[in-house]
Amino acid sequence: MEKFDVLIIGAGPGGYTAAVRAARLGLKTAIVERSEVGGVCLNAGCIPTKAILKSARVYETAMDMESYGIDLMSSENEGGFRSVPFRPDLSRINERKDKAVDRMRKGVEFLFRKYGVTLFRGNGEIVSPGSVKISPLSSVSEEENSFFVEADNIIIATGASPNILPLVPVDGEKIITYWQAISPEKLPSKMAVIGSGAIGSELSYFYASMGVEVHLIEYLNRIVPLEDEEVSAQLSRCFKKCGITVSVGMNVKKAERYGEGIRLFTEDKKGEHVIDADIVLSAAGVRPNTFGLGLENLGVKMSRGKIDVDEKYATSVKGIYAIGDVIATPALAHVASMEGIRAVEGIAGIEYEPLDYLQVPACTFTTPEIASVGMTEEKVRMAGIDYRAGKFSFVASGKAVAAGETDGFVKMICEKETGKILGVHIIGSGASEMIGGMALAMRMGAKCSDIAATIFPHPTMSEGIREVAESLCYPDIKNK
Repeated sequence: MEKFDVLIIGAGPGGYTAAVRAARLGLKTAIVERSEVGGVCLNAGCIPTKAILKSARVYETAMDMESYGIDLMSSENEGGFRSVPFRPDLSRINERKDKAVDRMRKGVEFLFRKYGVTLFRGNGEIVSPGSVKISPLSSVSEEENSFFVEADNIIIATGASPNILPLVPVDGEKIITYWQAISPEKLPSKMAVIGSGAIGSELSYFYASMGVEVHLIEYLNRIVPLEDEEVSAQLSRCFKKCGITVSVGMNVKKAERYGEGIRLFTEDKKGEHVIDADIVLSAAGVRPNTFGLGLENLGVKMSRGKIDVDEKYATSVKGIYAIGDVIATPALAHVASMEGIRAVEGIAGIEYEPLDYLQVPACTFTTPEIASVGMTEEKVRMAGIDYRAGKFSFVASGKAVAAGETDGFVKMICEKETGKILGVHIIGSGASEMIGGMALAMRMGAKCSDIAATIFPHPTMSEGIREVAESLCYPDIKNK
């Protein structure tokens, strides 16, 4: 029986990053994956959605060419309407997306080969501390072809799956999840989206940009509810401006087939409503993949469906660790990756500084983009912290005006007495590329005065960060 220093179950961002780091640290490493390497992020989330969203933005810009001074070579058809010489081609959009996914997937597999990580294809079940049963998926008889692998340390990195609402059962045809939504064969006329987190909001924008009539439904009182309230309000305005119907504080009670479509029965404070659509996207969060791992037989402690771990990601059972979406930390790919690195470093005996989850950046790739790090203003108030908040609108940004991308703002929150940055929230073009610097600033304990004294390049959207920091440093002048 082959034995490893580290065996990881799940080859998503957390798992494959952990595997590569372990191998580079000289640990004999193996990883088990029942599907494609890269997990949801690479195969159905982060990468494919960004590919189709890029296509959507290019199409949207092309439709607006005339506002940028580009004449369209169009003509009138028999009905007297202008015929625009381009349209979205779903087969080519999907082909481009699939090529991006395939390229990244091959990159992960190359790293496994380069650093000597053994990849097992199949289901992994922990039968006892130090022993994992692997059942190949291609086996005619799973039990017959199963085999066991020993490992001193086992890391659970199995990620999460779409959360299925009991009253809105997914059939993969009329009621779908992001797995189907990222690869449309044809566009519906009307689409209802349940849930306005990153998945629901990004796909709402994609389909709306393709000309679909989208109705976005959120159970809580605002969309993208984890973001700052002012960011939620701004995105809601932008969505409505581009034709998306937004309903908040709305509960979906049930779904029924209605002719060739789906009828949703909903309720809010104004009463009951009926929403008809050709397709419903269920994007109401995710649930951790903790089933089928044998955890119940091992006595691994769990809380509310997630695995309990300490600051080194060790579970209650010696030699078993857990990272990513199966534990109670932010369900983000970059968080899982860092947790995988830290777990492996702990196993290797390397001392490290524990992750500060208040400094985790998050991004939503709608148009405009959303990016944030730190506390929202609401959380700062709830914590009883005496603070100051400032905002710089991109309407006053030279780069934004020149680019025709003035929707949005930069918001900064700092401690009133010390000036320490507590949170930064950006909604606007390129927000995701700006937030990393703010995450670093917060990790270094920067104050708003440090940002105000930093020279930012001109003209850029990022100048808004310095502008709002300066307004917080000189409140009597700029922030009355």
